[in-house]
Amino acid sequence: MERHDLLYRLYDEFDVETLREYQSLVDLFPPVDSRVALEHWEDAGEELARLKREIREALPAGATFAEVAAYADREAAFTALDLHARYDRAVNALVLDVDETLRSAGGTDNEIPRETLHMLTELHDAGVPIVICTGQTLENVKGFMIQGLGNELVHSGRFSIVYEAGNGVFTAGHGSRTKCLLYEDLDEAVRGVFGAVRSRVLPDAPENVRRGCHLQGNEFNVTLKPNFETGGADAEAVIDDGLIHLIDLLGEVVVDRIAEDLDPSDFDTEGDATNADLADRGAAWARAHYAAADPEIREVIEATAVDNPIDDPAEIEDVPEPVAALFDRIDVGYYRADAAEISSLELDKVAGVEAALDVLDVRDPFLLVMGDSKSDLRVMEWAAEHDAGIAAAPEHASADVLSHVLDRDELVFGRGQSATILRTVYVLNLLAQLE
Repeated sequence: MERHDLLYRLYDEFDVETLREYQSLVDLFPPVDSRVALEHWEDAGEELARLKREIREALPAGATFAEVAAYADREAAFTALDLHARYDRAVNALVLDVDETLRSAGGTDNEIPRETLHMLTELHDAGVPIVICTGQTLENVKGFMIQGLGNELVHSGRFSIVYEAGNGVFTAGHGSRTKCLLYEDLDEAVRGVFGAVRSRVLPDAPENVRRGCHLQGNEFNVTLKPNFETGGADAEAVIDDGLIHLIDLLGEVVVDRIAEDLDPSDFDTEGDATNADLADRGAAWARAHYAAADPEIREVIEATAVDNPIDDPAEIEDVPEPVAALFDRIDVGYYRADAAEISSLELDKVAGVEAALDVLDVRDPFLLVMGDSKSDLRVMEWAAEHDAGIAAAPEHASADVLSHVLDRDELVFGRGQSATILRTVYVLNLLAQLE
């Protein structure tokens, strides 16, 4: 009998909804120090075993279909079946963004839901390595992942953290490869710019930015975070001003470091350019370059032009080639009311994921990539280009991410509902085991 027919029988002939409720109770609500609660939990376990036994005895490969029923509703199960028909492969690694993907400030108190943590544990226990791929710092990610998943899983040797959006990779239990500092492979031209920007970004900032922002504790990226509640009006205002300051400072530093490679005529001055000329032109060129690269950044530059004036604005065609070449290696990220940062375009999440898969020895990868932003989109596009996986996104993801996901497999989930996709992948892998 075909898998399709067996799934129809499973969801039409058996009380799978009750089975799934018992499974959730047993998995997510372990017995507490109460005789009544313990008896209730034990009764649920017995009913769960009985319902699974009915399926095992009635269907071919009944044990597998009992597991399918325990973890997926009809929609998730048939979605998994469609994915299996399309790709004929099991997922052999998870690549997961955290903020607004695994967890969401809108409906889960900014914590990873218990159901999501449980499904991550189930998939990991089934032999699927996990790669957490985030812009956050390593220590921050390690902390809340150990809190949610446990120290043993995070240090299992099959759990990687790609942090600072690809600047480093941490995979416990792999000796000298446990921590890969990818940014150390960048040349001095880029590393020097980041060091100079980091040392000046707060001391040289306007007073409102200096008082209203702090530096995130990154190893390499330079990230301004608000001292106000993320998402609020005060945070939005100070991050907008912080973005302009960061772009201007980046331009100043870049031009200062390669001044000898520039033609004095680029500065519209008579004779040698002064330090003030260098700074002004660098800021103008940086604004022109990053406004052309990102519509959101252009919008902020234009909206704050009165409060952040520049004497002699530039157009993208005015940027000298040596300056543009260095700008092309440095990304400016803007996250409304949340952060403004610079990072290396040579070390994005794709580079971090490739390094993590290498350490984890995941060969011929077929990934589940989950994320919501353009940095996650790059990983999704890389996976699609190499026939190396499927992509999923929350319904509030950026427009480009949603477009990519909808064009591929339509794996879109509600806010705080990341477990839905993990359940689908769990079932996909169960179906892939059937002959």
